[in-house]
Amino acid sequence: MFRRRTALVAAALVTAGLAGCSGGAAPTVGKAPEDPPKATTAAPRVPAGHAPTTSFAVGVRELKLSRGGDRPLPVTIWYPARGAAGGTPERSAPAAAGRFPVVMFSHGLGGRPADYQLLLRRWAAAGFVVAAPTFPHTGAGGDGNPLDVLNQPADVSYALTRVLALDRKAGDPLRGHLDPERVAAAGHSAGGVTTIGLFTAGRDDRLDAGIVFAGTALGVGTAFAGAAAPQLFVHGEADEVVSYAAGKAVYDAVPWPKAMLSLPKGDHGRALLSDGTALRVVADTTVEFLRWTLYGDATAKRRLPADATRGGLATLDDHL
Repeated sequence: MFRRRTALVAAALVTAGLAGCSGGAAPTVGKAPEDPPKATTAAPRVPAGHAPTTSFAVGVRELKLSRGGDRPLPVTIWYPARGAAGGTPERSAPAAAGRFPVVMFSHGLGGRPADYQLLLRRWAAAGFVVAAPTFPHTGAGGDGNPLDVLNQPADVSYALTRVLALDRKAGDPLRGHLDPERVAAAGHSAGGVTTIGLFTAGRDDRLDAGIVFAGTALGVGTAFAGAAAPQLFVHGEADEVVSYAAGKAVYDAVPWPKAMLSLPKGDHGRALLSDGTALRVVADTTVEFLRWTLYGDATAKRRLPADATRGGLATLDDHL
């Protein structure tokens, strides 16, 4: 049902083209320039280091936020927790020892953070705090207005500020466990548009890396700005909602270290929403990317191509 809703509202997004929003000139559509910029080769901005080598138990909690009276932004947070790894996430479990990078995740149209928990829990178990807002208009139960996607990069930046503030909040269970200098953004479909926007028109300079799942640059353009932030694109070549060509055009325009994981039989969301071999390839590849970009772990970068192509389910265009 979620995938069907996503397809319908994403089709509306494409049809609307996000043109004319905010009363200004029509926003730039995600199109590769005639001469795509050549990717630069650079190490992550974070210092070289080593990611955790063992898995964590996972805790989960909710943070009730609002960016103004008409923009409630409840945030679901998955985080490394004390206890034995591999079980069901425990609500409000004590955080594991250590300071962990933060990943902001944006859901697709008609979705909610819980739809992606199979993937996001794996990120948390690998040593990342994952914070996922539910957007007021494009989330499940909202009015489904696709044009509101243009407001979502600012929502994510606001939520990031509030999440990072927990590291200094007296009495908060995550106090002293968040690393504000190691932050990434990721998102699927309309959440992919949101994520691209955080590196273009709505550039958040705190972000060190991005992961775009089945995204397009409709409304947010391809004018990537600020310091180099490595990007990983994940796209199914059989995507029935956002064409593979549209995602590839944005990827081609990225001027920073980048890679694109392509799934020849992948559709718009199955590899993210359903457990199976495709999800394992996507999860392992994205974990290695985050280990490299947020922990500065060079060995993770060397492992990434093998994880991406294991089982012949995907190919990797690697310019990291």
